[in-house]
Amino acid sequence: MQSTPPIKVLVVDDDRDSVEMLKILLDLNGGATHVAYDGVEAVKLAEELRPEVILLDIGLPKIDGYEACRRIREHAWGRHMIVVALTGRGLDDDRAMSQRSGFDMHLVKPVEPELLLTVLAATPRGSQRQASEDGHPRR
Repeated sequence: MQSTPPIKVLVVDDDRDSVEMLKILLDLNGGATHVAYDGVEAVKLAEELRPEVILLDIGLPKIDGYEACRRIREHAWGRHMIVVALTGRGLDDDRAMSQRSGFDMHLVKPVEPELLLTVLAATPRGSQRQASEDGHPRR
C-alpha cells in the first residue's frame, strides 16, 4: 500500500509558543511543517520549500503578513499555494485587507484545531489522503 506524502505547511508567527503548538498539531495530522518567525523569512522559505499551505500571522517583524502575502503571490510559484491569515485581527477592515493582499482565508485566533485540519484536507493531496484513509474521495 502506497502512503500519501505529508502535506508541506509553513507556519509563520513571531509567537514561538504558538508556532510550536501548531507544528505539533499539524505534524501529527499529516503535515510536514516548517516554521518562520518574521515576514522576510516567510517569503524566503515559501520560495525555497514551496509549501502547499501557509498559515501566516499579520503582525510580524520586518514586514507584516499582508506584505509577505503580496510578495509570495507576485511569483508564479506562489499563486497556487493556500495562504491563510491566522491572526488576532478580526475587524471587517482587517478581513478586507487580507483579501486585497491575496490571502485565501482569514481566521481569527484562537482557532479550533479541527478548522485548521480542514484547511489541510482542502489541499489536493489532503483530499487524496482522506480518500486513501476511508476509500472515498472528498469533494
